[in-house]
Amino acid sequence: MTPPEGPAPALEGYGASSRIRGALAQMPEGMAKVGTLLLEDPSLPLQLSITELAERAGTSPATVTRFCRAIGYTGYPALRVGAAAEHGRSSAHETWDSDIGRAFHPDDTATEMMRTLVNAHTVALMSSAERLDPALVGRVADAVAQSTHVDIYGIGGSAGIAAELQARLYRIGINAHAWSEVHLGLTSAVLLGDSSVAIAFSNTGRTEETIEMLALAKSSGAYAVAVTSDPASPMAQVADAHLIAYAPGEYLQPDDLSAKHAQLFVIDLLYLLAAQRDFSRTTSLLAASAAAVAPHRRPFRPATRPATRPRTLPPSKETAPA
Repeated sequence: MTPPEGPAPALEGYGASSRIRGALAQMPEGMAKVGTLLLEDPSLPLQLSITELAERAGTSPATVTRFCRAIGYTGYPALRVGAAAEHGRSSAHETWDSDIGRAFHPDDTATEMMRTLVNAHTVALMSSAERLDPALVGRVADAVAQSTHVDIYGIGGSAGIAAELQARLYRIGINAHAWSEVHLGLTSAVLLGDSSVAIAFSNTGRTEETIEMLALAKSSGAYAVAVTSDPASPMAQVADAHLIAYAPGEYLQPDDLSAKHAQLFVIDLLYLLAAQRDFSRTTSLLAASAAAVAPHRRPFRPATRPATRPRTLPPSKETAPA
């Protein structure tokens, strides 16, 4: 998918490097050359004219202009302003590398950890929203709402996401099943038909077992949907529809936490759109399920016992004396 050429308001407030990292995987080759060059040396816009930068990247000034618009700037002058602002903040550790794109370090304070997490998850959500096609998500939701059977596949970290979507769909009356073991998933996939939907989750789109289950479901007649961060991945190529859940960088590996938040964003949207298709039935079923579990919830009662003195914990790095 080619990034939009107009400015991207959702990226407002992010530095040039973070915008580039968030869009690089989706860029055409010429624009990607510019992005890669600027990630290697973010100060280049301050040193080079647009023609000189284009020559350095082996592309044209028009491509540089399209690149600027794809990452949310109106043109090269605006990119230079953004690069200057980012360069000025670098000493305060507020660039992508210090706030968003860097790995955790053993000497990070709790505040630094929290800031890195918030920024990472925010960028993952905003990047996913920029790349998702709402019309396509709507068509997938229609297929799910009208299906007789939904299979959901996920291995490892994606297994929890698959189970979460299954639980949500089942509560609104959709016959959904989640599979995280390949033999069970294949057994179900081969039984699907034209009225079925198969949804597979893999951040990389390269998990062999997940690809195998989705491919078999498609060959059995199911409408196959891949949820990955990479539209060029093998799993996306197998699918009838690809929904992007994008997590920039690999700074939270292993089992990327920001990837899970991007995937949760996609299933939230898919679930809400599917529930919307028959709103009266949805609300009736949700009310029934809430009533069924209500007796197992302890009623709220104000505390009556006196407060106890809290335990004294050892000082953290942020409060310990120097």
